[in-house]
Parts: sequence; C-alpha cells; structure tokens
Amino acid sequence: MTIRVVRGNPTPEELAAALAVVRARAAAAAAQPSGAQGPRDAWSDPNRITSARLPKPGPASWTRTFWPS
Repeated sequence: MTIRVVRGNPTPEELAAALAVVRARAAAAAAQPSGAQGPRDAWSDPNRITSARLPKPGPASWTRTFWPS
C-alpha cells in the first residue's frame, strides 16, 4: 500500500494520524467475512423514505407517483 501526499505540507504527526486511520479501517475491513455488511442504520432504511404503500402500476400511475393519496 502506498500513500502519497498530493497537496499541502503535512507534519509527520499529521501523516502518522492519517496512516493510523487508514490502517485501522483496512484491518476492520479485512476482519469482516467476505460479503458481510455492517448494521443498517435508520438513514439507509428504505421504509423511512416511503411511509405509505406505493401505488400499483397502471395506465394512470404516472399521475400518482409524487403526490400522496
């Protein structure tokens, strides 16, 4: 793994802190089983977006796609 500073002039302490974060994230990702995802939070729950059932598709369903019934 190679890390390169593209912009700025970080101090050695700042580089060490950034590298520690990158290595910790890489170790956490490697510890998870393949294909496993972390717990879903409320913000990524699709039920939060749609509080009511979506209308069934039909000839005039485009008129009901945005406005709640």
